[in-house]
Amino acid sequence: MNTRTFLQKIWPSVPILLAALVITLLLLIVSDNSPLVTYEALWTGSFGSADRTLSTLAFWVPLLLCSTGLLVTFTAGLWNIGVEGQMVMGAIGASWIALRLSAANPAIPGWIIIPVELLTAMGLGALWAALAAVLKIRGGVHEIFGGVALNSLAIIFTNYLISGPWQPPEGGSFRGTQPFPQQALLPLLDPSRFSPLSLGLALLALLAVVLTLRGTHWGLRLKALGKNLRGAFILGVSSEREAILAMMFCGALAGLAGSVRVLSWFDSLRQSISGGIGFLAILIVLLAGMRPLWSLFIALVFSALLNGGTIVQLRTQLHSSLSGIIQGTLVLFVLLFGDFDRLFGPNQPQSEVMEVADE
Repeated sequence: MNTRTFLQKIWPSVPILLAALVITLLLLIVSDNSPLVTYEALWTGSFGSADRTLSTLAFWVPLLLCSTGLLVTFTAGLWNIGVEGQMVMGAIGASWIALRLSAANPAIPGWIIIPVELLTAMGLGALWAALAAVLKIRGGVHEIFGGVALNSLAIIFTNYLISGPWQPPEGGSFRGTQPFPQQALLPLLDPSRFSPLSLGLALLALLAVVLTLRGTHWGLRLKALGKNLRGAFILGVSSEREAILAMMFCGALAGLAGSVRVLSWFDSLRQSISGGIGFLAILIVLLAGMRPLWSLFIALVFSALLNGGTIVQLRTQLHSSLSGIIQGTLVLFVLLFGDFDRLFGPNQPQSEVMEVADE
């Protein structure tokens, strides 16, 4: 890709980001707060020290994993709203291994138990996503409605485990299970909740998705399915098979994100373990226009905004929800003007089938 082509791809996002920044500045001025002090506090809260930087990176990893998986389902034209539940099920899978296998066999070293936890989490996440796909294909339930229902079931199941079979020895509590054995946790950079191993896995997953969507026959079939269902049928693409595989791929990465949460950010299965990361990842992919590198960058920005919100509240009179206002403004402008090039650009012939075939 030459420089001109790259600029043509990213230029629609630049006015959106600038407009959101201007709106935020106006809100700060109207509320008699210094934009300079506010943004300095955001920066300090996110990257002001080694500990805060590592905390931002620790939150970034599961956000990046979910965003990467959603790139696949969005390419296939599937709204995988159930990514939040898939993440929760992944956390449950990793917790089951940590509580049952590792706790019962403390002699098992971490280099054996951790891969088992991660693979179990990916498997449960993939199966939960496959259930949403089957409901769509065989039951006629749209993936949005099926995903919302499965999200609720995953959360209910988590609360049942925490207060029931997996309750701590001192008694049931909605706070969480008993802490996992040390060998069952991901290796961390002290003193933080950031695991370099999890970041490496997230970057490898992103690279795999980029190569898959751009240079494989499966990636071509997913594009055909997402751009034109009838055209995909003409090209011989099985919509049922590809939809299930795309959902399972995303579910596996979401499950991996859930395992990262319980094995590094926390040390046990907690209530609301996903922390809204799945829903936030959907907004990130939409804001990035389904561009992988932009998803990586925007996920880091969102992670920084969320981690810096507390310092903003301490140093100014603003509530820590300022980061949410910035995110909401970005999303609003994407929804309003995200398709600026199609709306106001020169008319071009539409031939989705040929476009997919050329790719």
